[in-house]
Amino acid sequence: MFNTDKIIRKINKLIYGQELKKFRQFHTLFENKTGLEIGGPSKIFKANNALPIYGLAKKVDGCNFSTKTVWEGVLEEGNNYIYDDNQLPGFQFIAEGNNLKAIQNESYDFLLSSHSLEHFANPLKAIEEWLRILKKGGILVLVLPDKRYTFDCNRPITKFEHLEADYDNNTTEHDLTHLEEILQLHDYAQTPEIKDSTFFYERSLKNFENRCLHHHVFDGALLKEIFSYFDTEFLYQDFTEPFHLIAMARKKM
Repeated sequence: MFNTDKIIRKINKLIYGQELKKFRQFHTLFENKTGLEIGGPSKIFKANNALPIYGLAKKVDGCNFSTKTVWEGVLEEGNNYIYDDNQLPGFQFIAEGNNLKAIQNESYDFLLSSHSLEHFANPLKAIEEWLRILKKGGILVLVLPDKRYTFDCNRPITKFEHLEADYDNNTTEHDLTHLEEILQLHDYAQTPEIKDSTFFYERSLKNFENRCLHHHVFDGALLKEIFSYFDTEFLYQDFTEPFHLIAMARKKM
């Protein structure tokens, strides 16, 4: 006897690759549109992956905080942001993701951030800046680590009031408020590249240079609070293996 559901899943995988089923309804929000990615490029946005936005878009520019990062290596500002082999390069900005002063208001149709927001000491300031450069009706796509499956598994979810205090106090990227909690609760079993606690501590003290720390820990409820704070329209939330928490909102018209 045929298992119809199993056959349908196999057919969908052949057609769509690893794309999340619920995301397919949102294709038109990205088709032939121009976007900016903070901290990319990211595998999750490529063809045959969970959110294949690169292939839908007309163009994607990128923004990284430094000319050298742990994740991307050496970078140079200019028309060299290679995000998709089948697309022309976008423009690579070298700038703090919460201070995009080179970009005018309402310049982009969408903004992507994959495993980036948790590295900001002041995430509300970052999102405020991202919304500034989005056009009215523009789309904000956030991918963050689901703490249940990462080295943050022992840490508590950050309270929205704490994020609000960071915003009100204009907390900067030099901040190490969470360092003691991180050192105490970090699951070293999930980070074999970290030799020992001394190495981790010394690297963390240089966080402004390397941006490796996860300042805050997010879940779906916290992301909805953030979207509500900025009066955006919540569109979509999902999870995909191995540890990706996904949320999407639209800037109101």
